[in-house]
Amino acid sequence: MQETVVQQARVPQPRTSELKKRLWRNKLLYIMVLPGILFFIIFKYIPMFGLVIALQDYKPFKGIAGSEWVGFKHFERLFTEPDFLNILTNTLVLFGLNLIFFFPIPIILALMLNEVRINFFKRTFQTLVYLPHFMSWVIIVSISFVMLTSDGGIINELLVFFGFEKINFLLSPEWFRPTYIIQIIWREAGWGTIIYLAAIASVDPQLYEAARMDGAGRLRQVWHITLPAIRSVIVILLILKIGDVLELGFEHVYLLLNSMNREVAEIIDTYVYTAGLQQGKFSYSTAIGFFKSFVGLVLVMLANKLAKKMGEEGVY
Repeated sequence: MQETVVQQARVPQPRTSELKKRLWRNKLLYIMVLPGILFFIIFKYIPMFGLVIALQDYKPFKGIAGSEWVGFKHFERLFTEPDFLNILTNTLVLFGLNLIFFFPIPIILALMLNEVRINFFKRTFQTLVYLPHFMSWVIIVSISFVMLTSDGGIINELLVFFGFEKINFLLSPEWFRPTYIIQIIWREAGWGTIIYLAAIASVDPQLYEAARMDGAGRLRQVWHITLPAIRSVIVILLILKIGDVLELGFEHVYLLLNSMNREVAEIIDTYVYTAGLQQGKFSYSTAIGFFKSFVGLVLVMLANKLAKKMGEEGVY
């Protein structure tokens, strides 16, 4: 009898009840993340089944089951398309400019805001640089149009006032990329500082006190304490940024795109819209989207592996 009781005691108890207790105890947290989970399931994972039409000659009235399978025909067409190289080059150039000129700006802003000691000015400046993020690209581009137009735009009026000739910023291919980058910085730089400010706030204040006692000035404290403390955050955001190498955003570029600057402004996102919706080439546009996602995935994996080799945590 005693041996039976000992054997029953050694039998592991089912964990179902423990899991239910844990779920019930943290129910509010799970409810809070539920909308995000549903968003990714409905709009990210379920549509992935539609990628099969990239291997078909998809006809909407026949559906996926009735459309003809053509294999890699659309991928072959993509890589042999005369305009593909130019479109890919435009996309990579814009991404490179984005990475060089925009990516450091939120870091610099966060470091500058961290040095402001008067809370009123700090909060006011934060509010001013955050506000553009809540405006749509339609508003941002419209404001830029009013400022840059050659017919009464304030920028061209100032150029004429100082003795220069007017510049057609909106139709000139040479000014498309600078305009694009300036608008990106204007809208997103302030919002990007939030993560860096949160990372800076977690730095131990005793490190700064010890540095001041050793005679370190503000710049040395930033270089030797603040930047190393937020280095892992910078690396993670850089990896995620690299994953968006071909994902520049359709709306912003499409609003700036016109017949005069199309040679430098046409990117993969706008090309997918033109080929997929305007011309009805659903399978071809799906193949382009699949190629773009595959390149992003590979780059994220490579960047994450490189970050780990350099001693950083990486994304996963």
